[in-house]
Amino acid sequence: MNIRKFQESDRISLIELWKMVFPSDPLHNKPSTVVSAKLAVDDLIFVAEQDGQLIGACMAGYDGHRGWLYSVAVLKEHRRSGSGAALVKYAIKTLKNIGCIKVNLQIRSTNAEVAAFYQALGFSVEDRMSMGRFI
Repeated sequence: MNIRKFQESDRISLIELWKMVFPSDPLHNKPSTVVSAKLAVDDLIFVAEQDGQLIGACMAGYDGHRGWLYSVAVLKEHRRSGSGAALVKYAIKTLKNIGCIKVNLQIRSTNAEVAAFYQALGFSVEDRMSMGRFI
């Protein structure tokens, strides 16, 4: 498995991956829109490939204060193989190298399996309320 930064030639495969892994995401998370919007800001999109196939991806963000992980996804048949953990560790290392000292992420409160995955990687639940607003 190889983990690297997104290249434009990955666009179609990345969009398909996110559609498969997040089939119920709301319209504002439409993969084609997200990829273009993210690349307009920075290039912190990482992909995992194996045998020429894109098997996972992750977006990261850094605002100079804290980092974030978004849309971490691994194809179902490649889960529990270490691919997701390697992808998250790669993103965290990249964020650390640009000065980030804390990484946050959000998951759905009902997703216990994903919570356990992140806890195994050293993340802990913080007493916060997540709020948002469309503009």
